[in-house]
This record gives sequence, C-alpha cells and structure tokens, in this order.
Amino acid sequence: MTTQQVWKKYADDIKHFILSKVKDTTVTDDLLQETFIKVHTKLHTLNDITKLKPWIFTIARNTMMDYFKNTNQTIEFKNFEVQTDIKEQEHTEKDCLRGILQSLPKKYREPLFLSDIKGLKQQEVADILKQNLPTTKSQIQRARKLIAQGFMDCCGFSLNEEGKLVGEIQDKEDCKVCK
Repeated sequence: MTTQQVWKKYADDIKHFILSKVKDTTVTDDLLQETFIKVHTKLHTLNDITKLKPWIFTIARNTMMDYFKNTNQTIEFKNFEVQTDIKEQEHTEKDCLRGILQSLPKKYREPLFLSDIKGLKQQEVADILKQNLPTTKSQIQRARKLIAQGFMDCCGFSLNEEGKLVGEIQDKEDCKVCK
C-alpha cells in the first residue's frame, strides 16, 4: 500500500481524531501533515498490513503528545486514548471467513473444523471421519488453500514472498463473497 492510498483511506479519520484533542484547525492540519510524513518514511517497516490503522493512530497520538510537550500544554491522558473505531468497518475478516467456509465442500470443511477449530489431532479427526490419516491431512491442507484462495478472490488479498496472505478487507459492497 502506498502513502497516497493510506492518505485517501485514513486522513479524514486521523484529522478528526487530532482535532478532537487539539481543538485548533491550523494545528490539526500541521499535526496531520507531520503524522503522514512519519507514515511515509516508516511505512516500509510495517510487517502486518492488518495493523495499519492502529499503527497510524499511534503515530498520530505520539505526534500530538510531542506537540503538547513542546508547547508546554497539558492534556488529560485518560481522554487521550486512540479511537480506532472511528468509521470502523462493519465488514470484517470474520464475515469473509464465514462466507468462504460455507462455500467449502463438506469433505474439506469437516476435517478443517475438527482440526483447526476444535483443536483435535489429525489422527483423531481421521478416526472420527473413519478415513485414513493421509486422506485427512490432504483434506485439511486443501481446505486451508481454498480459504486462502477465497480471501484472494473475495477481497483481493495476495500471497507475499513467504506464502502468507497480505491485504485489507474491502468494503462489503466491493467484496465478491460476502456481498
């Protein structure tokens, strides 16, 4: 994600957050600019894109704290918590996962559920389903791949160099599975 994309997605939320604490539009604009300069210079260091929003709010909060410290102003810290739920998405990874799991064929969904949700060992899953262990292992692996593919199809996620899913949940109207 580029700084420009981050700006388009989060600048309004960050601006409202800063303005709610500083109560001055000129200072708010300055702190917003300073926040996004920091975001721009450090964006490449963010390893988990799913933590982008809280990360940006933390930068904004720290930028404001520096401002208050440098101008010898005081603020009550109990009112200074990051409000990451401003315009919080109603559409979450759980919504996508629910839709993806429902679309899995039963032969993959059952072993995956028993193994990854119930926490059973794969041999126990094989025994419950009355099949051999290699078949169970294969079905669980196939289910995991189908879930990853579902996130790629649904919300445009991609696999990074390490084979891990990266991306952000789309708005519900842009989601191909949850729509």
